[in-house]
Amino acid sequence: MALVRTANLGLRFLLELGLLVGVGWWGEHAVGWWAAVVFPLAAAVVWASLFSPKARWTIPPPVRLALELVLFAAAAVGYWRAGQPGIALGFAVAVVLSETVQWSGSSRPA
Repeated sequence: MALVRTANLGLRFLLELGLLVGVGWWGEHAVGWWAAVVFPLAAAVVWASLFSPKARWTIPPPVRLALELVLFAAAAVGYWRAGQPGIALGFAVAVVLSETVQWSGSSRPA
């Protein structure tokens, strides 16, 4: 299980980067160039404040899961709205797999 958890941590890191790209791409297409900067920065601040290992605030696990899924869903919608449905679908599938591993059994986030 340790190998799966380690691999999932790597996948999660890539998904977090994909989250930033997705919301930035969406912002650029929906609003303009400035949103391509502001939206990822806002997502990064939320992520760092609530979900990182050194998060400023602790939230209950069900709320954490829901908020993570909302942010990842925003990125998937961002890819879709930017005209990349294949990337959106692949991203969403990877998120579901990663979240399943992250929240199953003894591998819950710290």
